[in-house]
Amino acid sequence: MTPELTKLKDKIVQKEYLLGIIGLGYVGLPLSLTFLRKDISVLGFDLDAKKIDMLHAGVSYIKHIPSNELTNFVQQQKFSATDDFSRLDEPDVLLICVPTPLTRNREPDMQYIENTAHAIAKVLRPGQMVILESTTYPGTTVELLLPILENSGLAAGKDFALAYSPEREDPGNPKFSTAEIPKVVGGINAASTTLAADFYKTGLHSVVDVSSTQTAEMSKLLENIFRSVNIALVNELKILCHRMGIDVWEVIRASSTKPFGFMPFYPGPGLGGHCIPIDPFYLTSKAREFDFPTKFIELAGEVNTAMPYYVVQRIMEALNNRKKSINGSRILLLGMAYKKDVDDTRESPSYKLIELLQEKGAEVLYNDPHISALQPIRKYSFSLKSTDLTEETLASMDCILLATNHSAYDYQFILNHADLIVDTRNAFNGLEGAAAKVVQA
Repeated sequence: MTPELTKLKDKIVQKEYLLGIIGLGYVGLPLSLTFLRKDISVLGFDLDAKKIDMLHAGVSYIKHIPSNELTNFVQQQKFSATDDFSRLDEPDVLLICVPTPLTRNREPDMQYIENTAHAIAKVLRPGQMVILESTTYPGTTVELLLPILENSGLAAGKDFALAYSPEREDPGNPKFSTAEIPKVVGGINAASTTLAADFYKTGLHSVVDVSSTQTAEMSKLLENIFRSVNIALVNELKILCHRMGIDVWEVIRASSTKPFGFMPFYPGPGLGGHCIPIDPFYLTSKAREFDFPTKFIELAGEVNTAMPYYVVQRIMEALNNRKKSINGSRILLLGMAYKKDVDDTRESPSYKLIELLQEKGAEVLYNDPHISALQPIRKYSFSLKSTDLTEETLASMDCILLATNHSAYDYQFILNHADLIVDTRNAFNGLEGAAAKVVQA
């Protein structure tokens, strides 16, 4: 290990380093709080000036991040945030937690990683460590990030350390905090792996080091592709079960009684979140460079992408059975978040459902106890605010569409006052009166 990296190791071991986190969203902000709780000072970077102002005021814009803790760390001058990227030379360790979306053609959009790398390269100094956490294709760290950083004139693995460690977050899951989730780490050389592992051990309970950045990058994709493929399988079985007159949810419950060799996955209106709908396409894109068709992965993507269309078809059939047309119908969508009990709408299938329903001529309203108004996102810009769930509102709708099964919903109350419910989450199963009003989708 070079003298520069030895000095960095000493700072890490003694917990006397400054941590810089680039991207203060659903990954970066929880990471900040995790290390702050271990008495590590954090300097956050983000392009959104509104976020910076809120953080300086000690206000959290993410539901499961407590504002009172942020306030304490800001007042103690342990935490600060800035949109001035010329200050990237100040931290000893830099974590890159920026988005990695897809283009309209479902190709990896690497602009945020590239722009961040160029910003770091302008001020990179000997003795720093850069760790990429954004989910991406195998090879990104050494093929894209490393050359840009070495434009600084410094050598990776000698003058500065470089590693990859995939983020692992499950928003809204009280069983696993950021600190409790094992952290996979792979560096570009042994020194970088050791330093990155030592760093994460100062804030997290468990670190799993692997032989390379490519292995660490692939491990993240495997985790999410595993979920994508299994969700696609159960979504396809759901459609078959509907045609055969079989309750797929009862089938899953029965199969789940097997104590070995089975893991339950559940159908829904489509995939949401920042990982599962996107990550498989990062691997399929990279695989094409090796003349390798990832048929299994791509088929799962097709099945999951088609689910909102299937849900709309079920709504049309349900309305038709009541001698109504979807054109002109009033439909109330319940749940804009991509999963229950969170305020995260990234890649939520609810956006696609609204688009498809509006294209069919329906008047669409929504309710979500965690999302008061819809903010414009990359693909959609709906000017809608959450509608109150009153008896009058429910009774005035031609159809209630349950997309996300939040715990806050009183399902019996909804059932009592609605005329028709299309349920994509099996939330109304077993309730009194459900048989006459509820259609599974």
